[in-house]
Amino acid sequence: MSRKIKLIWDFRGPAAAKIAEHHEIHLKEFITIEKLTPNITGFEIKNEMLALAYMVVTEENMLAVRDALKPHRGEVYLENEKS
Repeated sequence: MSRKIKLIWDFRGPAAAKIAEHHEIHLKEFITIEKLTPNITGFEIKNEMLALAYMVVTEENMLAVRDALKPHRGEVYLENEKS
């Protein structure tokens, strides 16, 4: 079974939460257009000045998605993690 990688985009500033929420919409569109699985996305508000958007990809697709979308960072996605 392939590992899953969580690709993360960080947003800072007073509009960070709205930007992260909107960025997730584009990540969902990309997943649909490219017919990727798994279909896991989300956004998290860390505080009033920091938020992030993320998508989960398989290890096989990670390089192609990374090169196309240029996330700020990535980490191994654990199935039981909430986000």
